[in-house]
Amino acid sequence: MARDPEVNDVGSPAVPTAVPQIAPTAFPTRPTYYPGELVEYEAQPGDNLPALAARFNTSIEEILTANPIIPDDATTMPPGLPMQIPIYYRPFWGSPHQIIPDSHYVNGPAAASFSTSEFVNRHPGWLKDYVAYAAEQTRTGAGIVDYVATNFSISPMVLLALLEYQSNALSSQILAPEARIYPLGYENVANRGLYLQLVWAANILNNGYYAWRTGSLTSFERPDGRIEQPDPWQNAASVALQIYFNQALPAQDYVQIIGSDGFSSLYSSLFGNGWEDDAHIPGSLTQPVFQLPFEPNKQWTLTGGPHVGWGRRDGIPLVALDFAPPSVTGGCVRSDEWATAIAGGVVVRSERGRVALDLDGDGDERTGWVIFYLHIETRDRAPVGAVLDVGESVGHPSCEGGIATGSHVHIARKYNGEWMPAAGVVPFIMENWIPFAGSGPYLGGLTRFGETVTACECSSKNNQLSSNIPETNTP
Repeated sequence: MARDPEVNDVGSPAVPTAVPQIAPTAFPTRPTYYPGELVEYEAQPGDNLPALAARFNTSIEEILTANPIIPDDATTMPPGLPMQIPIYYRPFWGSPHQIIPDSHYVNGPAAASFSTSEFVNRHPGWLKDYVAYAAEQTRTGAGIVDYVATNFSISPMVLLALLEYQSNALSSQILAPEARIYPLGYENVANRGLYLQLVWAANILNNGYYAWRTGSLTSFERPDGRIEQPDPWQNAASVALQIYFNQALPAQDYVQIIGSDGFSSLYSSLFGNGWEDDAHIPGSLTQPVFQLPFEPNKQWTLTGGPHVGWGRRDGIPLVALDFAPPSVTGGCVRSDEWATAIAGGVVVRSERGRVALDLDGDGDERTGWVIFYLHIETRDRAPVGAVLDVGESVGHPSCEGGIATGSHVHIARKYNGEWMPAAGVVPFIMENWIPFAGSGPYLGGLTRFGETVTACECSSKNNQLSSNIPETNTP
């Protein structure tokens, strides 16, 4: 079962480098609505009924009653769909100002034509000359940003804007000694240097983004102990940044940075506001037909239910599933079994432990459906550019590429750069097996036609399953 990479302490709030102080603009306030009052809402990309119900403190049934045009089996809402949502008031709503669009948060189509190295090299700041050993090789500052952006699927533009705000990475060569070690201000010895500072930030950001996206987050605690409820009309990227700045900045700077004169202004000055292309998740999204990720007529075990695709093992989103040949569930041993392509596509990333399979064939991991494999052994690993038919080999399950207790394959999905929860509104269905979440990461399992397979690090009849697809051309 996976114990996946980048396990880092999130820790206490950081102290940023000095930035110009701007008097914050007062936030507009929402009225106190009557219980169940219908309010106007325009669907945003990626919205879904469970999350909307949680955000407006209502129920899916009430939303469907008020909006009969929405089918009962709706997945994602069509962007721009006018809706009326019954609202039940919560106190202490936060800022309604939307900081950046979701399409500019994920490492998706909006970042497809962006070159981090070219952008950094056009600016005089310290990041241009930064070089450090990170993730098993020497990398430039731009290379580190891209590495974190790719693994966490967070836009490099967001990471660059954070570095500029907190340490003038693009605009100044002057950097205090402590800021050279902790450029995002999080002073923890386990997170020294640019790479681990960005990993710390990326974990917090993704936790906030996907908790809002799925409806599991409706409030957070401010440093003074006050509970803040994000504005129900907010988008996921803005809430992610609110969560981040609530931890990363002193309390007195929080209101300014999340307002119109704060991070959104800086981001727009660097990259534009991006709202005109904010539609990376369409309405009624469905996934392609997928096979199980191993050869037919072989019995593997489900060793991990829904858990994080990349990042802290206790983080979110819960997008990944783990499968292992039963003969190797007891440890990290060499296996001659094959992990296979669950659909046809082209390999766009092949590196230590990792393979990304692009299903739309355009060769870009940031667009369309992409399948992410982790813990793929170097031996016989499919190379970049390989065109795989469904069922063809990706490589052997192993412990490579992260922390693991047994040789296995970890598999997750992204659409247009956004991680897709395994048990979400667009479930990760393979050969009619439907995932369900448990009480925590790695728990849960799969169901199909009344049959249930429960995730376990063990190998027993309760977590074994077979692929019933006719045999394909695997080595």
